[in-house]
Amino acid sequence: MRLPLKREYWLVSGLLFFFFFAWSSSYSLFSIWLHRVIGLNGTETGFIFAANAIAALLIQPFYGALQDRLGLSRKLLVWIGALLACAAPFAIHVYAGLLAHNVVLGALVGAAFLAFAMLAGVGVIESYTERLSRHARFEFGTTRMWGSLGWAAATGVVGVVFNIDPDIAFYMSSAAGLAFLLILSRLDMDAFRNHEVQAGESTPVRTADILQLLRLPRFWAFSLFLTGVAGVYMIYEQQFPVYFASFFPTPEEGTRAYGYLNSSQVLVEALLMLFAPWVVARTGAKYGLLLAGAIMFVRILGSGLATEAWTVAACKMLHAIEVPILLVAVFKYISVNFDARLSATLYLVSFQFAQQLTAMLLSPAVGYGYDRLGFASVYLLLAGLVGICLLLSWSLLRADPSRKASRTANGALELPAIAQSANHYEP
Repeated sequence: MRLPLKREYWLVSGLLFFFFFAWSSSYSLFSIWLHRVIGLNGTETGFIFAANAIAALLIQPFYGALQDRLGLSRKLLVWIGALLACAAPFAIHVYAGLLAHNVVLGALVGAAFLAFAMLAGVGVIESYTERLSRHARFEFGTTRMWGSLGWAAATGVVGVVFNIDPDIAFYMSSAAGLAFLLILSRLDMDAFRNHEVQAGESTPVRTADILQLLRLPRFWAFSLFLTGVAGVYMIYEQQFPVYFASFFPTPEEGTRAYGYLNSSQVLVEALLMLFAPWVVARTGAKYGLLLAGAIMFVRILGSGLATEAWTVAACKMLHAIEVPILLVAVFKYISVNFDARLSATLYLVSFQFAQQLTAMLLSPAVGYGYDRLGFASVYLLLAGLVGICLLLSWSLLRADPSRKASRTANGALELPAIAQSANHYEP
């Protein structure tokens, strides 16, 4: 029996902590930065988010296929860490100036950087961690908890320092990127490679393996859920800090309050990461996804109906319940329905790519809606769209294969086909 690699567990947890710390420092108040510091309106901000989504959309399939080919190699993570370390000089000396003088050019340049470093990079980090957890007997939910803690730690500080000097947030991001690279250099990959051989996942991934996914109806059903439910929810999240801050007398007070709220939410999220595997083990992957989707629907609808700050804050706290269940259920669904060697491709294409595709198509229209109709009205429309896609997913997603052996007519025990082969490719 293989034993967990305790030293490597803490190092991998540190990678997640500092990646999410860096990402949160730069991105948790990104929409407020665009509004208050750069001076963009809702439509222009929607255009920025659409550009970010397009860039991530283009990079995620490349990142996923490359990481699956690299296996346990750290090369792609080194590249991401180096970009994180450059966050401050890029944002302060390049991105801000470009946006102030030419929104289109600034959006294109900024989207490329943000996608390579964070928006597509997060899928690489999470899928890489999940791969390591399978090889070395880590619990993914427990390890991913440190990412939530990193986001919470950064957000709590950013909500305060942003009112002092917004540039401090980007310096925090660069410092976390350097810490990420330092921890990465200390990771002993030989230990994981030994576990990789034992786990039977050392067979190289071929292009044909990846293309074969496109022939599977269950791949498209999975993508529909992640596009129409999780993707629309991500659009709702984009300018939510601006909406929340509007319930306060001054923008500064609203920004500070959002920082505290976001930190509280992510701390609760980190705690619930410990229990999410238990929940999904009992619901199954399909119903874990649907449960997370139902929580998203309630949060969007509640935000549209809210009239006071505490109500919106309560809706925000639902995010702490949804995220752990969604992440664990996504990887669980991938593991029981697809080839485990393709986990990075599936995660970045089905999960991350699908969300960015939705953001690319809808962000400009949603941003325009915020300016013309107001946040509340647009949220009600988004809730309706999520509800429809959730009902479709109820029918289209595959339930987990039964774990109980079924008896054939002659009394012999027969296992479900998917339990017999990890590489089962029937639709």
